[in-house]
Amino acid sequence: MGAAPSTPRKSEQRPQDTAEYLIGTFVGEKSVPLSSDFWNKLLEIPLNLQWPNHRVHRACEAFAQNNYTTRHLAKFLIHLSWSLEECILSSVSTAYTRALNALYISSVFLKYLIENSKSQNFEELYLSLDESEAIPNDFPTEQKIEYLVMHGVLSFLSTVDISPQSYLLHHELLNFMLVAMSTQLLSGPSPGPKDVHPFIDAVMSQESSLVGLVIQRLLLNYITRPRVPVNGSTYSVFSGGGQAGVLQRVGSAAANLVLLPFNYLVSSSGEGSRSPLADSSIHLLLVLIHYHKCAMGDELMTDIRDNSAPTSEPLSTSTYFFDNPYCKALENARDIEFDRVDIEGNAHNGPLVRLPFASLFDTLGMCLADETAVLLLYSLVHGNSDFLEYVLVRTDLDTLLMPILETLYNASKRTSNQIYMLLIILLILSQDSSFNASIHKLILPSVPWYQERLLNHTSLGSLMVIILIRTVKYNLSKLRDVYLHTNCLATLANMAPHVHRLSAYASQRLVSLFYMLSRKYTKLDELRNDKLQMSKGNLMSDLIAEDMSTELQIYTDFLRIVLEIINAILTYALPRNPEVVYAIMHRQEVFQPFKNHPRFNELVENIYTVLDFFNSRMDAQRMDGEWSVEKVLQVIIINCRSWRGEGMKMFTQLRFTYEQESHPEEFFIPYVWQLVLSGSGLSFSPSSINLFPVDLPVDKQDYAGEEANNHENGDLILPLSSPQLGV
Repeated sequence: MGAAPSTPRKSEQRPQDTAEYLIGTFVGEKSVPLSSDFWNKLLEIPLNLQWPNHRVHRACEAFAQNNYTTRHLAKFLIHLSWSLEECILSSVSTAYTRALNALYISSVFLKYLIENSKSQNFEELYLSLDESEAIPNDFPTEQKIEYLVMHGVLSFLSTVDISPQSYLLHHELLNFMLVAMSTQLLSGPSPGPKDVHPFIDAVMSQESSLVGLVIQRLLLNYITRPRVPVNGSTYSVFSGGGQAGVLQRVGSAAANLVLLPFNYLVSSSGEGSRSPLADSSIHLLLVLIHYHKCAMGDELMTDIRDNSAPTSEPLSTSTYFFDNPYCKALENARDIEFDRVDIEGNAHNGPLVRLPFASLFDTLGMCLADETAVLLLYSLVHGNSDFLEYVLVRTDLDTLLMPILETLYNASKRTSNQIYMLLIILLILSQDSSFNASIHKLILPSVPWYQERLLNHTSLGSLMVIILIRTVKYNLSKLRDVYLHTNCLATLANMAPHVHRLSAYASQRLVSLFYMLSRKYTKLDELRNDKLQMSKGNLMSDLIAEDMSTELQIYTDFLRIVLEIINAILTYALPRNPEVVYAIMHRQEVFQPFKNHPRFNELVENIYTVLDFFNSRMDAQRMDGEWSVEKVLQVIIINCRSWRGEGMKMFTQLRFTYEQESHPEEFFIPYVWQLVLSGSGLSFSPSSINLFPVDLPVDKQDYAGEEANNHENGDLILPLSSPQLGV
């Protein structure tokens, strides 16, 4: 595909030759005026024609070389916006075909320019017209071209309903936006004031009413999960049957841009059960709500005292972030069934989005095996107080919790980021006392995915305790991640005072956790003491002993939290938890070594107060024959009724809250784009990506780290925050 292919004679002109001539002119050296009929012809190229890969690549190279003088990208984007305006006003199929052509062509060449950009501000895009360019009288010259096209895209997405005719255009608009906003991939993980992202910045500057409609549309797409229309003949672009069309070939060759709807329509493998439109919608939603625009604080100041002109002296060298209107819109989303504004008279900043929370809750429950759903759930429960309140009052919490707990159970098959997000969601939920109480009232008939033993008629709360303890133990043996430990124990501590009828297995696991941590603690203490005795001024030995002391302090804190958890159950919920008492009595020797420990003695003293009470009741019983588990438990249950807590020291209840770090964008922006690249048809040259390390292709990483080191594979091992202790 050359820059200036020869023009075939009209009598011999074939569709292939026409398409080659038009695209050759588009990428060539000669500038075509904005008002030329050439653009209409380019938008009417049939999509059932074939193009070789190497010619597509040459076309992209020629386009990148000539775009500076031709400004064809800017002109084509203007025609794309006009095509979308036509689609909004008319549902004629030819208008949709033209818009699809505009999207296919612009996506491929725009992505090539972005991917191969060498400047920090993406000058290679040349998103402006030459001053000598003749433009229509009604063209809004005061608007930037990127704003114009993004406004057209967002207007179509938010105002045109999804139908068999509009489905493909909706999907390709979402993909186009991901391509346009992929400039983020070339920036570092910490947004800076010099970062330039023309298209996403244009999206952020849209009017608030449109912002709210876009958020609503993306979430409704995710909830309703529209299927690809079965009748492919609806689209004239598929007249070539199962063969990939010319512009699909352009996409796959130059950008590896997989056009999913086409693949789904010609596939009979049953993959259509998924919704590519829903997947693209959540990808775009996550990119939008987690974007942070950084700027230098008050770079130029105006002296209001003498009304002088702006000075060149900076008022401050600090940076700040603009508010993200899409994030605000998500935070302001309200349940369509309940209008709090009308009842309480409270106004909300930003656009008000109305959503069916019930459907959103159910959809998230079905999709939590996918990381994007986990991140959306986190964004909602952390940022939207109304949705969090809605979740907390649901009586079927197992809809969300069961897939969360199952994912934690299979942690070795998941990414560490997904595990972090799930644990933080549980921590946020556990901050509510009604949640902690209600999960023990919901009885599960069975837990089929739990393999270690049968769990029949177990409460959801007991299962949650079992899985959290299992996660701690797995982490202790494999990852040794302090933040993961802390999040698990913080959630257990929040749950402890509200535990009700904890199962025998969960109670045993709790005492077993203390024993496991105590063994680690004792072994570390002995090794540290040995190193201290052997060091005798040896610098290396001193450093090793210092590291051991730091690790010992961590295990000291963990042990104390577990003792606090056991104490909270015994202090506030003992009569309701005879199985916990039994588990402590059965393994009472594990607490003995810590009776005189200065950090633990008061907490252990409470445990022994309970042990003394029930041991004395056991001794007073006259038994014929051996004690059985059932008989011991029966004595405990009877004496739980007379337990008054005499002699127990009262400690302030531990309450952990989740607080996001001050710069969450350093975690979320790279993480979101990892999910986009691994879950969509968009790929990007690894050598061009600066947002996160890409030593290996972005794919599911091994959470256990048994086959690879996650720190080196582009998997972000970054804690969002450690839990904050509050009273």
